[in-house]
Amino acid sequence: MRKQLHYISCLLLLLVCCSSCNFLRNLTSKDGSGTAKVVKKKPTQDLTFINDIEMKPGGIVVTRHKTSGITKQGPTYHYSEKGGSTIEGANYLQFKYGIITNTEVENLTNIPLLQTIDEWWGTRYCIGGQTKDCTDCSGFSGNLFRDVYNINLPRTASDQYHICDKVSLEELKEGDLVFFHTYSRGISHVGVYIGNNKFVHASTSEGVTISDLNDKYWQPRFIAAGRVRRS
Repeated sequence: MRKQLHYISCLLLLLVCCSSCNFLRNLTSKDGSGTAKVVKKKPTQDLTFINDIEMKPGGIVVTRHKTSGITKQGPTYHYSEKGGSTIEGANYLQFKYGIITNTEVENLTNIPLLQTIDEWWGTRYCIGGQTKDCTDCSGFSGNLFRDVYNINLPRTASDQYHICDKVSLEELKEGDLVFFHTYSRGISHVGVYIGNNKFVHASTSEGVTISDLNDKYWQPRFIAAGRVRRS
């Protein structure tokens, strides 16, 4: 009788120990080592970073490399039509031409000027032209002044030079005209200064584009800068 009671006691003790171990394992396990079924998550898709961002004439920011989240039409920038004085409120034209001219977005506040440049960007050069099909340098500067500043300029670069008050390079401001000699000793080319040593003009090789006054081609050909009187 004593042996039977001893066996029963040992069996009950063994059952209690087994139950306690399983309970504690499930209670304390944090890494799925218990009896609960572990569901493995599928690995997320690797993120791809945008590399080698560049600007194309007449376009927006694009990239030569395949990126995630970018459609064939290129990235879309949300912007305010009213523009903005801070980076957060800048519209896409300020962002775009800030990159092209290496200028702080906050300094590009003349939205009509940026819009006009963008509308004409890449227009091919042709002598005597003054439309968006093709234009020469003075035809472009004349259209820009009419649309942005409501001023009518003379037709030729030489005549535009003669109506200006001459200013030094240190005094240059947005909207001043810059004059060059390209195929003769006299005035034969004109552009519109837009800040940070950059000017927009109709180039014979690139059409309407933006260049730097310190460029190795333009610097030795620079003649003078002039400011058009405004009422």
